[in-house]
Amino acid sequence: MSAGRRTLGFSWPALVALAALAAPRVVLHDLGVVPEGTVVAALLAVGPPLCWVAAVLWRRPPRPFLTMVVIGALYGVFLAAGHQVFWDSSLGMDAPGLAGLEPGAREALLRGAAVMSSLVTGTMVGVIAGAVAVLLSRVLPAPARRRERADASRPLA
Repeated sequence: MSAGRRTLGFSWPALVALAALAAPRVVLHDLGVVPEGTVVAALLAVGPPLCWVAAVLWRRPPRPFLTMVVIGALYGVFLAAGHQVFWDSSLGMDAPGLAGLEPGAREALLRGAAVMSSLVTGTMVGVIAGAVAVLLSRVLPAPARRRERADASRPLA
C-alpha cells in the first residue's frame, strides 16, 4: 500500500476522480451554459463537495481533513486548467486598470492571477468540505462493515 493511500485513504486516481466531479461546473460556467443563481448552478457547485464528504465518511481515511484539502487542491488544478482553456469565452482580457501594459504582459498577468485564484479557491473548498467531513465523522458512526472488520480482528476476552 502506498504512503499516499495509507495517509489519505484513497489511491491517487480515486482522489483525481473525486476532484474531477467538479470539472463539469467549470466548463458549463465558463461557457455560460448554466447561468449563476439557478438551481442547476447551485447543484453543480455544491454537489461535488457533498460527494467528497460522503466518500470520506464512507471510507473513513486516517486523516479526513488532509484528504479533503488534497481533493480541493486537485479541484483547483481542474479549475485553473478550465479557466485557461476557456479563457477567451469566459474571462478574456477585460481589465481597464491594466490598459497601459503591453497586451502580452497584461494577458500573462491576468492568466497568472486566474491560476493562483483557482488554486486558492479549490483548496479553500477542500478546507471547508474537510471541516464538514471531520465534524460529521465525529457525530456519525462508522459504516457497519468497518466496525465488523475491526471487531473481527480483536481477540475474544
